[in-house]
Amino acid sequence: MHDKRTPAIRAFEAEQQFQLLVQSVVDYAIYMLDPDGYICNWNEGGRRIKGYDDAEIIGQHFSRFYELVDRDAGEPEYGLRMARENGRYEKEGWRLRKDGSRFWASVVIDPIRVGGQLIGYAKVARDITERHESALRLAEAQQALLQAKKIEAIGKLTLGLSHDFNNLLGVIVNSLDLISAHRDDEKRVTRLVEGALRAADRGMLLTRQLLSFARGQALAPEVRDVNELVLGMKDVLMRSCGLGVDIELSLAQDLPPIRVDPTQLEAALLNLVINSRDSFAEGGTITVATGLADRRPPEIESTARDFVCVCVVDDGSGMSDEVVQQAVQPFFTTKEVGRGSGLGLSQAHGFAAQSGGYLHITSEPGQGTRVTLYFPALED
Repeated sequence: MHDKRTPAIRAFEAEQQFQLLVQSVVDYAIYMLDPDGYICNWNEGGRRIKGYDDAEIIGQHFSRFYELVDRDAGEPEYGLRMARENGRYEKEGWRLRKDGSRFWASVVIDPIRVGGQLIGYAKVARDITERHESALRLAEAQQALLQAKKIEAIGKLTLGLSHDFNNLLGVIVNSLDLISAHRDDEKRVTRLVEGALRAADRGMLLTRQLLSFARGQALAPEVRDVNELVLGMKDVLMRSCGLGVDIELSLAQDLPPIRVDPTQLEAALLNLVINSRDSFAEGGTITVATGLADRRPPEIESTARDFVCVCVVDDGSGMSDEVVQQAVQPFFTTKEVGRGSGLGLSQAHGFAAQSGGYLHITSEPGQGTRVTLYFPALED
């Protein structure tokens, strides 16, 4: 059927339908601003959300919806300028209703141009207070959970360290008492002195762990031969393990030097050896080996650089995959209270990463554990 309406009538009817559509939207405040920001018209959603009648708002500047602090800061004018210069402006913030109550609004301002000439702005606002408050409650809950976890971690650390130091001091004090009572028994005095020294070494290691954790391990790197460092620690490692545990060294020859903090490397190596010692039910063998890397993690496989490795291998109880995944987390430990702070592997992992390398663990329950530290080799 032929449409007998004139183009003018069709345009008028289309305009009326569009106005009806806009006015039917009640969840969004949609209004037209002139180039200076004064309100030309708005929809039913604007009346519902803002609380004003048409006579109260038409011809008013849209800044009246803003809080005083935002008006003084020039936020309304800034929004118009950003829309004019960038083609759109989006922002969330507090807005005011007629009764003075606030709501959290999501606002979009688009410039309207005809023939390149700016004739005003289309502004759309939505009340998203409920969503905003839900997000705030979620953030508060997450913060509370994080704080609770921190307190729990501090509690575990404090409990573990208290027992650790109490045990170590007990060994030292008892050894000194017994030395005083058995001065003529040279062999027994020697054993007592060795026990006291092991306890003192363990106390020094705990102190190093705490200092490293607290200050983020500020390193003082030096160019060193890794074999010399390991050989220099042999007596300390043997003394830390005590009777029933054998320490073996397997050092590759002609290794390139590395740049590391020797004190931190010694602390990391001592941590790994003590962890291996604690994995034994009765006794076992710990091997400290050096060499060139035979594997690299995916993130550094593309580099042609060699890596020197130091690994500690034991034939102890081993770890499950789940434990291995958590092993380097601070304060995580599977040891009984008083036998570890949970900072040993964390310190070693952080030290290796700060030195440009990485730490890798392979382990299976009942099959022992291999922990390897990788450090970039210095080129000739």
